[in-house]
Amino acid sequence: MSIELDKMDRRILDQLQRNGRMQNVELAREVGLSPSPCLRRVRRLEETGVIKRYAAILDGSKIGAGLMLYARIWFKGQDAQTINDFVAAINEMPEIVECHLMAGECDAMIRIVTKDLTSYRRFHADHLTQIPSIQSVKTEVPMETLKVTHALPL
Repeated sequence: MSIELDKMDRRILDQLQRNGRMQNVELAREVGLSPSPCLRRVRRLEETGVIKRYAAILDGSKIGAGLMLYARIWFKGQDAQTINDFVAAINEMPEIVECHLMAGECDAMIRIVTKDLTSYRRFHADHLTQIPSIQSVKTEVPMETLKVTHALPL
């Protein structure tokens, strides 16, 4: 369900996407509101689920998770149990930071972060390909990251 957002809501969301730690007084000043109405709007955006949560975005290269890979997954079957088993397995693997069920050539696309290729090879052999519902995995290695954003267009 889409929430109706006015121009001020969009300005608030734009600022918070840039800096989720922004204090309400600063946010109010940036968007041209007084603090009380600004805070009421932010709380409404949180309560309605427009703002899902706040998070710190880490630099993986500084914490031993500098390699990002994508893997295309093909399942052994298309039944609900196969998919549910896959979902349960990947939810236990912190290296998998994103997963999408796909329409098209593959059944799922996952984004994996790990230290390096050696770590990924071990993860691939010891964990990923051990998921019973997976028939095949094809790994894609990005050569260069040109753009990463978590901000949605408003």
